[in-house]
Amino acid sequence: MEYSNEKQSLAVDVQHEQHRYIYRVDKRIFDFVASLIGLVILSPVFLIVAIAIKLEDPVGPIFYAQVRLGKQQRKFKMYKFRSMVVDADKELRKLLNLNDVDGAMFKMKEDPRVTTVGRFIRKYSLDELPQLVNVLLGQMSLVGPRPPLPREVAEYTDFDKQRLVVKPGCTGLWQVTLRSEADFEEMVRLDLEYIDRRGFWFDLYVLIRTIVVFFKPNGAY
Repeated sequence: MEYSNEKQSLAVDVQHEQHRYIYRVDKRIFDFVASLIGLVILSPVFLIVAIAIKLEDPVGPIFYAQVRLGKQQRKFKMYKFRSMVVDADKELRKLLNLNDVDGAMFKMKEDPRVTTVGRFIRKYSLDELPQLVNVLLGQMSLVGPRPPLPREVAEYTDFDKQRLVVKPGCTGLWQVTLRSEADFEEMVRLDLEYIDRRGFWFDLYVLIRTIVVFFKPNGAY
């Protein structure tokens, strides 16, 4: 009964979200400007990471594009620096039974598919930087729930699908709090808490916490 009451309290007010026009416009303007500036300022970091990936694996690609589901389950290609071996997706089937978390999400602390460079850029979230392109294109926001894979959403309950009511983000509340320590239910709870609390100042708070996590990683893998 207690868990049921908690779920009810976390129900997203969809009508309220649909009518937050000013916030959504302001958020989009901020996302566009910030992502454009970020891509320019961080271009030397992009170059260094790209060189490191190529030095470790001269044949494989630098970037990795994966189909994700965004707001209202719209499909889009999310970009990352490649942190795994080529054909890592095909190898996933062999590892699903070794999942470190319960629920519709795969996490493995000692994932054998991750490269040496990949472990470093994942630890400091550098692999996520190309998602600034997704933000620039309007497919993602700087702050919001992480966009899930289609196979993950296929396992979602109606309650879980509430996290897809808003545009997905590069960072969010669960990334700056529990990160890899969060199981699926905790991730959903934190995403819904973010949706309930989100606004300009709360988004700014999450972004500042993200910068802190960059310099003091909180267990990403």
